[in-house]
Amino acid sequence: MTQRPVNCRYFYGDYFRGKNSEICRLIEANPNSPRPWRRKLCDSCPVPEILITSNSRDLLLEGEVKRRFLRDQVEVTFAVCSKHMLELADPRHCPACAREEGGEIQ
Repeated sequence: MTQRPVNCRYFYGDYFRGKNSEICRLIEANPNSPRPWRRKLCDSCPVPEILITSNSRDLLLEGEVKRRFLRDQVEVTFAVCSKHMLELADPRHCPACAREEGGEIQ
């Protein structure tokens, strides 16, 4: 079974000279994640889509692996717009960035 390529700024793969080391820097940065990360979690991870659709280009996330419906899943637990130092309830929308772009989106 071939795995899909990972297009995420938090994913790191080292394959130099036969190494096969892969990590998720988002999960690695959270030592309190209740479950360990595995490469298969990238296939259903919400983070790449959040990074693409967010109106904040300065988005910082915190996440962890949680057990949901008998499956492990990556969940975003904290999001902040580092440009405005604003904690975001929805990581896809920063109200301050929306005002700068010329229109408040609700």
